[in-house]
Amino acid sequence: MEGFLFQATIYLAAAVIAVPIAARLGLGSVLGYLAAGILIGPVLGLVGSETKDLQHFAEFGVVMMLFLIGLELEPRALWDMRHRLLGLGGLQVVISTAALMGIAMAYDQPWNVALAIGLTLALSSTAIVLQTLSEKNLMRTSGGRSVFSVLLTQDIAVIPILAFLPLLAISTVAGVMPDGSISVNPEKVDAAHKSTEGSHGPAAAEAAFSFVQNLPGWGVTLVTIAAIAAIIVVGVFFTRPVFRYIHSANLREMYTAIALLIVTGISFLMMLVGLSPALGAFLAGVVLASSEFRHELETDLEPFKGLLLGLFFITVGAGINFELLFSDAVIIIGMALLVIIIKGMILYGLARIFKLRGRDQWLFALGLAQAGEFGFVLVSFSVTTGVMPSVVAETLLLVIALSMLITPLLFILYDVIHKRMEDTGGTAEPDDIEDDGPVIIAGIGRFGQVVNRLVQTSGFQTVVLDHNPEAIAVMRRFGFKAYLGDPTRPDILRKAGIKDARVLVVALDDPKAALGLITYARKERPDLHIITRARDRTEVYRQYQAGANDIVREMFDSSLRAGRYVLENMGLSEFEAHEAERMFYAHDRMSVRELAALWRADVEPSANKEYVARAKELQKDLETAFLNRGDDTEKKRA
Repeated sequence: MEGFLFQATIYLAAAVIAVPIAARLGLGSVLGYLAAGILIGPVLGLVGSETKDLQHFAEFGVVMMLFLIGLELEPRALWDMRHRLLGLGGLQVVISTAALMGIAMAYDQPWNVALAIGLTLALSSTAIVLQTLSEKNLMRTSGGRSVFSVLLTQDIAVIPILAFLPLLAISTVAGVMPDGSISVNPEKVDAAHKSTEGSHGPAAAEAAFSFVQNLPGWGVTLVTIAAIAAIIVVGVFFTRPVFRYIHSANLREMYTAIALLIVTGISFLMMLVGLSPALGAFLAGVVLASSEFRHELETDLEPFKGLLLGLFFITVGAGINFELLFSDAVIIIGMALLVIIIKGMILYGLARIFKLRGRDQWLFALGLAQAGEFGFVLVSFSVTTGVMPSVVAETLLLVIALSMLITPLLFILYDVIHKRMEDTGGTAEPDDIEDDGPVIIAGIGRFGQVVNRLVQTSGFQTVVLDHNPEAIAVMRRFGFKAYLGDPTRPDILRKAGIKDARVLVVALDDPKAALGLITYARKERPDLHIITRARDRTEVYRQYQAGANDIVREMFDSSLRAGRYVLENMGLSEFEAHEAERMFYAHDRMSVRELAALWRADVEPSANKEYVARAKELQKDLETAFLNRGDDTEKKRA
C-alpha cells in the first residue's frame, strides 16, 4: 500500500508541477505531461518497470475521449464524413505504409519486416492529437475535422492490421484454412498473450486471438456485426429507462457509476470480438448523441478522461529508453524526423487533393505527421508472432516515442504559420457545419455575442456564422460554438439549416451585406422571422422594405435608457420615468413603420414632402400624448 501511495504521489506531483509551467509558456499540456514523465523516469529514476503496467490503465483515457467525441456527433454528421473516412483516411494509411515500407527496404530490411514497419508507423497518435486540438479549439475547423476523420480511420484499421501481421511471419506456420479461419502456431499465440500483457498499448491483440481465433471467417463477421448491433440497440432502447431509474434514486454518484459502466462494458465487449475498445466507445457515443442524458455523461466522464490521458502521456515520457537513444542518437533522432517529414509530405499532398486550404493544410499535415500509441501494440505483436526481430523493435519503439514527443512542437510550428498567414491576409476556408438549430445568428460582433449568449442561456440552440477567423477563435476560446463562413453565401446558409430555422438574426457590420442577406432569406423562406440590426433610420427603412420583421437600431435602446436616467435625476419617480420610456418606444416603433412606407431610396428624406409632413404629424402626436400624460400625473398628485 505504501508503495502504491508513493508512486501515486510521484505521478501526481510531476503533473501538477510540469503541466502548469508548460501551459504558462504556451507549450500545451501534452508536452508538460511528456516532460513530467521524462523527469520522473529516465532523468531521476523515481519510477521503473511498473510504468508499462500502468500504461494499460492509462490508455482507458483514450477510450473515454473517443466516447465523449462521439457524444458530440450525431449519426447524420458521421454519415456526412464518409468521404473523408474512406477516401482521405484510407489513402493516408495506404500511401504512408507504402512509402515507409520502401524506406525500410532501402535500409536492407526484408519485405515482410519492412511492411510491418510501414503499417506501424503509418498510424498517428489519437491521444496527443485530439487532446491538442481540443485545447486549441481546432476540432471544428475544416482541418480539425479532416484530422479527426483520419484518426478514426486509423483506429478502425488497427483491427485488420492485427489480423494480417501473423501472415507476415515467414518462420511460423500461418495460413488460411479451408473453412476460412486463420491458423497460427499456438506457441506463438501464447507468447503474444504474455508479451501483450507487459507491452505498451491496449490489449486488443490478446482479445482478437482469444475469442474469435478459432472461428471461421464468416463466424468472425457475424460476431462483429452482432457486437455492433448490440451497442446500437442498448444505446437506443435501454439507456433511457436505466437513466430514469437512476434519476429516481436521487444519488448523484450513480450517474458517474453508470457512465463508467457504459464505457467499460462496451470496451470489454469490443475486446472480446477483436475490435478496438476506442472504436466501440466512439460508436456508443454517436448512438447516445441524441439522448437527453448526453450532458450528464459528458460531465461525469470529463474529469476521468483528463486524468487518465495525462497519466498516459506521463507513462510515454517515462518509458523512453535514453540509454539506447544516447548509444546511437544521431541515427535514431534522424529516423524519427524522417518519419515526420515523409508523413508530413504525404499528408500535405492529400490535403491539397481533397481541397483543404490555407491553414487547414498545415494543420492536417503537421497534426498527423507522428507515429502513434497503437504502434506500441503492433511492434510488440510483431515480435511475438515472429515478424520483427527484437533489435529492430527496440529501435522502432524509441522512434515512435520520440515522434510523439515532437508532436507538441509541431503544433507550435502550426501556431507560427497560422499567425503569419493571418498577417498576410490569407482567406480561410469555411468550416463544415454539422449542427443545426432553430436560430441562426449571422455575425458575431458585440451585438451578435449578446444575442447569442441570451438565447443559449435560455436553452435554445444557435448556429453562429461569421467570416472573421479572429472573431471565431475568440468565441471558441470562451467555449462557444461558432463556424467560420460567409453568412451571405447561399451554400453556407443551406448548411446552417436555413430551410428549417425559425429565426434568423442578421448582425453583420456591412450594411450592404446585411441587406443582401435579408433579401435572400426572405425570398427563400417567406415564413422565416428575421431580426436585424441597423445603424440609423435609413438602414431601418431599407431592411424593412427588404423583408425584416424586427429591426433594432444600435443606439436606440441605450439612448432610451440614458434618457430614463435623466428623467429620474430631474425629479420623476422610477415608475414615471419608465412609463415615459415605454410610451416613447411604442410611438417611435409605430412611427418608423408608417414612415418606412413613405420613404424612397432615390429621394432625400428632407425632399420627400409626404415623408416630412407625416413625420411632423407623428411628432405632434407624441408631444400631445406626453402632455396629456403629464396632466393626468398632476391630477393624481393633487
